[in-house]
Amino acid sequence: MDRESQRLAQQTMAFVLAGGRGSRLHELTDRRAKPAMYFGGKSRIIDFALSNAVNSGIRRIGVATQYKAHSLIRHLQRGWSFMRAERNESLDILPASQRLGGENWYKGTADAVTQNIDIIEDYGCKYIVILAGDHIYKQDYSIMIKHHVESGADVTIGCIEVPREEASAFGVMKVDATDRILEFVEKPKDPPAMPNDPTQSLASMGIYVFNTEFLMDLLRKDAEDPNSTNDFGHDLIPELVKNGKAIAHPFSRSCVRSGTEKTPYWRDVGTIDAFWQANVALTDFEPELDLYANDWPIWTYSELTAPAKFIHDEEGRRGHAVSSMVSGGCIISGSSINQCLMFTGVKTHSYSQLERVVAMPYAEINRSARLTNVVVDRGVIIPAGLVVGEDPELDAKRFRRTDGGVCLITQPMIDKLES
Repeated sequence: MDRESQRLAQQTMAFVLAGGRGSRLHELTDRRAKPAMYFGGKSRIIDFALSNAVNSGIRRIGVATQYKAHSLIRHLQRGWSFMRAERNESLDILPASQRLGGENWYKGTADAVTQNIDIIEDYGCKYIVILAGDHIYKQDYSIMIKHHVESGADVTIGCIEVPREEASAFGVMKVDATDRILEFVEKPKDPPAMPNDPTQSLASMGIYVFNTEFLMDLLRKDAEDPNSTNDFGHDLIPELVKNGKAIAHPFSRSCVRSGTEKTPYWRDVGTIDAFWQANVALTDFEPELDLYANDWPIWTYSELTAPAKFIHDEEGRRGHAVSSMVSGGCIISGSSINQCLMFTGVKTHSYSQLERVVAMPYAEINRSARLTNVVVDRGVIIPAGLVVGEDPELDAKRFRRTDGGVCLITQPMIDKLES
């Protein structure tokens, strides 16, 4: 990070939008918001946006919460309490507070910022970075802030190249040779292609950089518009593209990569298939996302646990793991696990066999269970002898089975089997 980027980061606050449910994750978000979802063996999804901010030199952060916020708030209190006010650092948790006309919830992403204008202005920061709290990536925001300042933009939008057939799930941009955005369409049915590659589209990452004073004026005007949905993607960004200066910032310019990461890594793990795939992929010999690099750490709440333990060494009853990640507090007892990701405190019992399983904290797999291509929710107790992943029709009757063949198992689903 050069000195100018560092100086700009010190003048910036990060505002993280972390209120989304993530309904495509189905039962996984029945008890927690999507940003509070577990990822990578010990982290939560929101840790990536927060770590990016801290590692970029941004030490004033606000997190807007809403849906099923308890798990997220508890995580922030436990894992992110190292900010020190005497060093001009802070992390504020900002629930919807019913301050505008008695509304119960944030009406849109822009409204989430509008309801906290007084808090934002108290920070006294010259720049503000608006972040989505539910994506997996590593990025140096200071480089993007510098691009924003040097271009003289009203708004700078972080963007990533995606296949055109997948771009309908994003806000898509059409740009010129100077990175100026000519058109911005939210979740279009027919996404515009990139000028130099008709198979790719330029999609918004949900990251916006503004001059703080400019954004506050914009939000106040938007709040007074009865026709506005009070959303960045639907209202503010299209208006700035049309009547202001909106600049695209390609993710490749500021993504953080270690020696083993060959391409820029950004994932929206918003479906069960995507969540399972991104976690299992971490067990690859050279994963696309390197969680072992110390130069850009992913900060999180680390529970105090004993080391992982592997026990029993008999034929057919040998505790071992191949191409797997096993977190602290796990006990692999006479079990075989392959391409699995075990979160904190998972216990597997004798003769059980797990292949491509993502087991969340404190799950327990009892004797002789066989699980293949499965996500096990936190604290689930898998009965002895249960077989999942070998009979698609039976799996679909008992659990949530995706089009990609992944089964999600929650405790209520297990309770129904035993009732």
